[in-house]
Amino acid sequence: MLGYLVAGVCIGPHALGWVGRSNQQENILHIAESGVVVMLFLIGLELRLPALWRMRGALLGIGGSQVLLCGLALGFASLLAGLDLRQALVTGFILSLSSTAIVLQSLREKGLHGSPGGRHSFATLLFQDIAVIPMLAVLPLMAVQAVGAPTAHGPLADLPAWLRGLAVPSAIAGVVLAGRWLLPHLFGYIARSGLREMFTATALLLVLAIGALMSLVGLSPALGAFIGGVVLAASPYRHELEGDLEPFKGLLLGLFFISVGASMDLALIAREPVRIVLLLVGFVLIKGLVLAGIGSVFRFGPGQVALYTLAMFQGGEFAFVLIGQTLAMGILPKSIAAEINAVVALSMALTPLALLLHQKNFSKVSLSPQPTQRPHDPVEHHSPVILAGFGRFGNYIGRLLRAQGFRAVVLETDAEHVELTRRLGFEVHYGDATRPEVLHAAGAAEAQLLIIAIDDESAIDHLVATCQKQFPKLTLLVRAKGMDHRLRLLNAGVEHVFHELSGSALDAGAQALRILGLPAYTAERSARRFRRHDLTTARELAPLRADTERYLTLVRERVVALEILFANDPIDARRNDQDAWQPPNADPDR
Repeated sequence: MLGYLVAGVCIGPHALGWVGRSNQQENILHIAESGVVVMLFLIGLELRLPALWRMRGALLGIGGSQVLLCGLALGFASLLAGLDLRQALVTGFILSLSSTAIVLQSLREKGLHGSPGGRHSFATLLFQDIAVIPMLAVLPLMAVQAVGAPTAHGPLADLPAWLRGLAVPSAIAGVVLAGRWLLPHLFGYIARSGLREMFTATALLLVLAIGALMSLVGLSPALGAFIGGVVLAASPYRHELEGDLEPFKGLLLGLFFISVGASMDLALIAREPVRIVLLLVGFVLIKGLVLAGIGSVFRFGPGQVALYTLAMFQGGEFAFVLIGQTLAMGILPKSIAAEINAVVALSMALTPLALLLHQKNFSKVSLSPQPTQRPHDPVEHHSPVILAGFGRFGNYIGRLLRAQGFRAVVLETDAEHVELTRRLGFEVHYGDATRPEVLHAAGAAEAQLLIIAIDDESAIDHLVATCQKQFPKLTLLVRAKGMDHRLRLLNAGVEHVFHELSGSALDAGAQALRILGLPAYTAERSARRFRRHDLTTARELAPLRADTERYLTLVRERVVALEILFANDPIDARRNDQDAWQPPNADPDR
């Protein structure tokens, strides 16, 4: 995204002058804001209540503290700089936002997104993106002149005032009702037709239509897109929408950053370089100190505090959107808005250097370049079995199938691991099984079984949803990352779900029983009975995930039932005719 910003500066009116005359710049910015609209729609799609509930501590604690404390600290500094109270508050909270696009991309490129500091940064960015919505809603209240009902445009301008007053709630209600009842049927019809291009076009049209509707009634298009995304978060076509809109988000966000760069007033920076540098240093220091304080209070650890601070100190892309709104509403004068734009853009440019500084001084993560992306390998043969993932879990399954003569089509996304396993004699294809076109190429339409052994929980959910809609005849055997994930998969209709740790844990338990004196047959039989009991319990618990009291009551009942089951076991553990169940190196007298 930084490259787009620089490109915009180069082609802007203060450099090459290819774009930037007032009418051109305004038209480009209107088109470019579509990237922000698509981004907020995708953020809304991610806001499923169970996922948010699991992240509530980081979202409300870390994210809420960051926005509130940074907003107040920067607002106080703006007040000391000469702004009035209203302008200072607006400026402070606009500058409290960080760049979701730059931070997440930079963390992924450097392999830091899975670290504690990376996860805290993600939670904070998610909270910031959500906080943009109330900020957009509050800005009209901060305008110089009182703002009443939203201004209607076009055909609504000639309607009576009471009808225009109903326009906003009617538009929001229409988006909610359509997203809840109409759109799932529409997307289902398109998905069954098999026309993927039509699905993509409809998804993009939906986002732009919601934005246009909200503009018509005087609301922010980004606010409308966010509402639409939240409504469709529970849709079974959520993953397809995300996948189809992601390329457009990148393209339109790139155009957005180009337009922001083109609108930067380089003459202002050249005219008052000392003032701009002082503003930039003050902004970075104040925000950095607050971020470091939050990291220390929440006990991130020294290296992770540094990562959190150096990743999040800059301004964000939503700052440009909010600054544009403040200009339109007369909250900030044009000169102040130009200075804020310059400071935010320059702080963004410092982010890659800051993360490089972190890796050099704090991080143990290798600075070697990340593996380059490569095209997916062609699949030259089809099989009744497709194995997605050949890591620490999937390789056991793949080796067992191969030993029994089943030549599965194996898909793996780690290019280095693919090369290593090929050197060991395994036929593994580089390919992302979560992409429908890769599954089609692997023969999913004709296959009998898909074994999902990949390591990422969200990718597993995405792949399950894709297969259930596009390959309904394909039997799924799915790896679950934990108990909650297992119950979620069972609720989604997956019949064959395997907790990734249960097998080895029960093997260890059976071995422990043998060491404690039980014959091998009794130990193995106990492990098998426990496995059946656990599967039954999971199926009974799955519908109760949202009902905490009933869930806990059933867990207690099943624990007691398991103890009763083994207490009444008629098998005599002291029988000696169980040698066939002894492991090869076991004591024959045990």
